[in-house]
Amino acid sequence: MTETGIPHGRSTSTLGAATVAALRRCLGTRARWCLLAITLLLGLLAAVGLALAGPPSDRTFAKLSDLVQSLMSVIVPAFGILLAGDLRRRAGITRLMPTLLAAVLFAAAVGLFGFLVCVAALAMTTSTAPQPWRHVGTIAAGSILVQVVAQLVGTGLGLLMRRPALAFAASIVLPLGLWIVLGAVEVLNPAQALTPYSTVRHLLSGQMSALNWVQWLAVLLIWGVGLNALGAARLRRDGRPAPAPGRAEPVAEPVAGDHQGQR
Repeated sequence: MTETGIPHGRSTSTLGAATVAALRRCLGTRARWCLLAITLLLGLLAAVGLALAGPPSDRTFAKLSDLVQSLMSVIVPAFGILLAGDLRRRAGITRLMPTLLAAVLFAAAVGLFGFLVCVAALAMTTSTAPQPWRHVGTIAAGSILVQVVAQLVGTGLGLLMRRPALAFAASIVLPLGLWIVLGAVEVLNPAQALTPYSTVRHLLSGQMSALNWVQWLAVLLIWGVGLNALGAARLRRDGRPAPAPGRAEPVAEPVAGDHQGQR
């Protein structure tokens, strides 16, 4: 039994069903499928381009992953923003956890795709780099973690901002702009370590020290947990009560933009 009196098995089953439903909403319209196609195609073309046209000395798994995962991470937050918008358009606030779990799983799948693309691209080309496959294990984990943080930034901003276009612009301008500003002021340079862009460089290079892992955890807490906690508080202030514990999430109502994507 859980603290609410709901049998644990039933609560877990409800969470799983709600997470699956949220995963389906990630690609619930033709427009979202197109967005996914653009994301994956961008990563694929970047890998092929660097593997075939780049200097042989640059054909390393680290450089491929840096380019591929960085480009895809620009678009990935859009899915989190759309999922957050789905919550806003519902009749009442439902549990946020299934949506966040679905967003994380979706981002992990994108990161895994990018990893496999880089493996295939490097395997099918020649490289003059001394150790082209160096740190492949760490970079594989980093590829997923990069996309997860990017996605959580998207869900957080999507919950905080009502306009998806504004939230998407903020997902690019806010982390990168803060990194640039902190780098321009010498006394603030150490704070760059707490920006997503800084941790991306370490994760995708594979050169992760104990301090780098601590920095990544801090970034996750600030940009992932913190933004979504603020977003959840924003939803509560909207005055829409959450459903009783154990209840399944109602089906999200389609929106005008999604109708247009289905045409």
